[in-house]
Amino acid sequence: MKQLFLVLIFISNLVASEVYATFDVVALKSSDLAFSGSGIVKEVLADSASVVKKGDILAVLDNNELKALVNNAKANYTFAKNELQRQEKVRHLLDDAKFDSYQLKYDSAKATLDYQEALLEKTYLKAPFDGIIYEKSVEIGESIAGANPKTVFKLQSSKKRKLVLEFDQKYHDKVNIGDKFRFKLSDGEKEYTSTISKIIPYANSNNRKIKAEVIVDDFLVGLYGEGYIVPSQK
Repeated sequence: MKQLFLVLIFISNLVASEVYATFDVVALKSSDLAFSGSGIVKEVLADSASVVKKGDILAVLDNNELKALVNNAKANYTFAKNELQRQEKVRHLLDDAKFDSYQLKYDSAKATLDYQEALLEKTYLKAPFDGIIYEKSVEIGESIAGANPKTVFKLQSSKKRKLVLEFDQKYHDKVNIGDKFRFKLSDGEKEYTSTISKIIPYANSNNRKIKAEVIVDDFLVGLYGEGYIVPSQK
């Protein structure tokens, strides 16, 4: 009887040491995408549910005029570069002011080319990471204002997810990175186990909760659930 009593105490203490937490499932990476330039939308190359790779072009603003300016700037740069290289071969025959004038023309042509290429680059909206488009709000012919950028795509990592946990602040000194988290989704009975990867060092003043994160795979974003953190014995 005494042994049974001790076992029950041990189990009770073990359960009591676990920390209750609720969680939401969110994408590991998530981003609202907007053009950094202004113009009229010429092409839309992605849609809701499109799977994209980092660097993929998602939409393009009308940029024919900018392309012409870039081509002109490239020609001027090439001419100035070739001229400077020719003058460098006879540098010993030139006074400093004369040579500096060629150097100045080259520097100016390069700066102009860099500037025009930067403007052209702003007409392309590219995916910043691999993922899936889960919201699209742009159409061909739409006017985009760079001064007040509008979110035109919402992108999230396609498989990697994280659970954002909340637990009572009174356990702030018990929960650590590396602790196990046993949990169930709200719509199921299957139990999962994963590991706490991050603890946010901040207690919400409204609900006195602390947040932590757990990396998981393939759960649907927007689901939620509850579980127990098992603090390591330190």
